[in-house]
Amino acid sequence: MADPAPVAQTFFVDDTVQASYVLDAIVTVVDAKHAQVQLSEHHEAQEQVGFADRILMSKVDLVSREEASQLAARLRQMNPRAPIRPVHFGETDLKELLDIRSFDLNAIIDIEPDFLADLAHEHDDDVTSFVYCTKVPLDRDKVEEFFSEMVATYGPAMLRYKGMLDIHGVDRRTVFQGVHMIFGANIDKPWGGIDERETKIVFIGKQLPADLFRLGLDNCMIREDLRQ
Repeated sequence: MADPAPVAQTFFVDDTVQASYVLDAIVTVVDAKHAQVQLSEHHEAQEQVGFADRILMSKVDLVSREEASQLAARLRQMNPRAPIRPVHFGETDLKELLDIRSFDLNAIIDIEPDFLADLAHEHDDDVTSFVYCTKVPLDRDKVEEFFSEMVATYGPAMLRYKGMLDIHGVDRRTVFQGVHMIFGANIDKPWGGIDERETKIVFIGKQLPADLFRLGLDNCMIREDLRQ
């Protein structure tokens, strides 16, 4: 087992690699028979789940339905944005794994319907996740300052962070994602209407101070008298 972060970062920092290749997605295969022990004993296993864009749960035929359900709940708690698919001997539709552009910083990103999964339950894994949401537009300069400070302080512990931002004065969605110290953003399609505008961000990392992140983003909100 290996930490996927250095591999993922190569696609964004090595000009030669970046010119010829695109990191399409990270697919993690989870052994349902042994995963609970491996996740508890090996940090690399947790990081692979945290980095995943797709999770394939194999050997489900070797465990009970209750055990498979408990494992799926644990995986979803660690990474709420990665779909989980049970597979038998790795058999799965390749359309769900290839050319999905889930890791492309320049792709048009739509937040998954289950993006806002319930993350309130406590658990003991080092890799955890939380979601930040607000209907209040954010100040661009304050957002940039916030992420610069958080990445400088907690970058090594920030496995994946991805979201959609409502920036004050911008009529299009701003979508972004990052890996540790590297992150990028691009302007996406126009907002559909005032009721649709919303900031949604998911953070996946190792013991990140969720309250501090939420407070910092709250401080990026535009004051009510400046929202028009």
